[in-house]
Amino acid sequence: MGVKDRRALWSRLGMTAKILIVFLTLSMISLVVIGSIAFVTITEVGDYALESSTSLGESAVNDSSKALENQAEEYLLRLAKDQADISNVVFEKVEAETNIMTEFASTLWGNPSSFGSRHSYSHEEKPEDVYATSVYVLTPGVSVNAVREELNLSSNMDSIFIPIYANDPNLAWVYISTESGISRSYPWHPGFDPSYDPRKRVWYQRAVETSEIGWTEPYVDVSGCGLMITCSKPVYRPAGEIVGVVGADVTIKAMDERIINTQVGELGYALLIDNKGKVIARPGLSAGDTRWDESFETENLLLSDNPELRAIAENMATGNTGIARCRFEGGDRYIAYAPVTCTNWSVGIVMPVEEIIAPALTTKSEIVAATQQTDEHINRQIDNMKKIFIVIFIALFLVVSGLSFLLSRIITNPIVALKKGSEAIGGGNLDYKVEVKTGDELEDFANSFNKMASDLKGYMEELRRTTAEKERMSKELEIAKGIQQSFLPESTPEIEGIDLAAVNLPAWEVGGDFYDFIPITEDKWGMAIADVSGKGVPAALFMALSRTLIRASTARNPTVANAIRQANELILEDSKSSMFVTLFYAIVDSKRMNLTYVNAGHNPPLLLRETSGEIVLLKARGIALGVIEDVELQEVEIGMRSGDIVVLYTDGVTEAINEKEEQFGQERLISVIRDNHTLPAQDIIARVQNEIMTFAGKQPQFDDITLMVLKAE
Repeated sequence: MGVKDRRALWSRLGMTAKILIVFLTLSMISLVVIGSIAFVTITEVGDYALESSTSLGESAVNDSSKALENQAEEYLLRLAKDQADISNVVFEKVEAETNIMTEFASTLWGNPSSFGSRHSYSHEEKPEDVYATSVYVLTPGVSVNAVREELNLSSNMDSIFIPIYANDPNLAWVYISTESGISRSYPWHPGFDPSYDPRKRVWYQRAVETSEIGWTEPYVDVSGCGLMITCSKPVYRPAGEIVGVVGADVTIKAMDERIINTQVGELGYALLIDNKGKVIARPGLSAGDTRWDESFETENLLLSDNPELRAIAENMATGNTGIARCRFEGGDRYIAYAPVTCTNWSVGIVMPVEEIIAPALTTKSEIVAATQQTDEHINRQIDNMKKIFIVIFIALFLVVSGLSFLLSRIITNPIVALKKGSEAIGGGNLDYKVEVKTGDELEDFANSFNKMASDLKGYMEELRRTTAEKERMSKELEIAKGIQQSFLPESTPEIEGIDLAAVNLPAWEVGGDFYDFIPITEDKWGMAIADVSGKGVPAALFMALSRTLIRASTARNPTVANAIRQANELILEDSKSSMFVTLFYAIVDSKRMNLTYVNAGHNPPLLLRETSGEIVLLKARGIALGVIEDVELQEVEIGMRSGDIVVLYTDGVTEAINEKEEQFGQERLISVIRDNHTLPAQDIIARVQNEIMTFAGKQPQFDDITLMVLKAE
């Protein structure tokens, strides 16, 4: 039979016959080829597996033992880093708490008339509830009557002592000691020596000499609680006169058990040294017979006779991270170390070497035994696989033949029906129905085909309707954005000695940013910048309400905090939604050249000092408006000098994003202000705006960008 005859015969065959022939041919070829390759491969793989199993097992023993040792060292190093991070968080928290107590004390002594007094317990009285109040001790030679007024004033420190102590289980005591001889501590504890003078203690003298927050070396506590370290910071009156020193104590025992050893476990222990090599904390460190009024000398690892330990201590003292082995405490030890950045100290994890490599030795013996079992198992599996493969090959041949015949009959009829349906729908007859009752995917396909025709008809109608609706909504949003912009001031007021400028760049949809200038008196102007929660039309409506109520509350009202509290009450009264507004409001006094402000949960504005180039964040305690009644707002007053620049902004500035989803950020904003601080206020805004647009590129922004710049001339 020639080629032409074969082609003619093939063309006369039906679709069923063609499918059957193709499926059988492909299946048989595939089965024969794959079967032959698999059979040969199984034999070769079996031989190779038997030959290489032993050498592979030996190699695995050596490699796994070394890997386990490396893994253990990596784990120990990660543990040291994690423990250092945990310790750093604890120490930073204590420093933050000390800063808070210092700020409170500065406010207390700087404005004593704003505070009352409560009953003061002397240390000898012991309150019924030692956690209800602080107690005081007077330095020898100081009488109660001589310091009565300051003693009553200091009783207000309970307002900050009690919550800070309750929130930090690592603290032993918190206290303040003054230059006048008052020492007020919380909670009450026994053991004060009659001759105790805090002004002679190292924590007090360190704070006075450095004028900064810092930590002491271990010393013996006066109340008999053993070794202690103290975080302390001086307190000053507004005029710069020192009031005293605030301190927070952490016992060496607490540091050892609850700070530096929290992740170590029972096999090893942690130690803490300072940047001079002195041991701050370690298990078993105690004061011994040293009295509280005697100097305590702790161990210095930099002076060790062990050169390996001395080298490790040098790395720890310089703030490095690493792990090393050395002969220490009568045996081989791993010492992993990492710096505690906030104190310039270093945490070291000490672990016996035999404890680290014990799993590697156990694994070695297990791998040797497993290798022998593997050789035996491979032989059995190869024989079984050959037998199973022959049976599977015969079964597949029979199954494929039967399925090919059945499949060829099942496929053809539904395909013909689908072909007719596609021709009908292609001709525009969307009401045509394809009838296929096969009970499988082809029937599902036919049903989907019919549903597609029905949906297509409905979508065409829906498309015409939604197109008109989108055009209407787009026009309404454009009008809403224009109305929102009309609420903003048309121009900036002219204030003697002040260069003022502001801008609002709306995002692609209506939002909730606004700013305002409010006349107070002839030489005082109120400035407000705010951001309403949420987006869209609800935020714009809430913005209009908030702006009106804030302007009504602040106009002609020279008291910043009272005016905003009144605005908060009005917003709560009129608002029925769960929306809120963050606000920074300030009154600039052009005659006195100062700024009095409150911050209701808004981004702290930036103050650039012309003389020093320092950036100051205008922070103040307060929460957003429209959240709770009787909101507490801290009123702060700052002076301004010629050239000083205040930049008020909303989060649309710092959270502007580029095509990489990176934020513009506060650091870029500060950099632009510093680089252009000699320009007028309007030019500074233009530079910031240009930098944001350059940074964002073609990335659309989803939040308003609002800026206000005030420059003292």
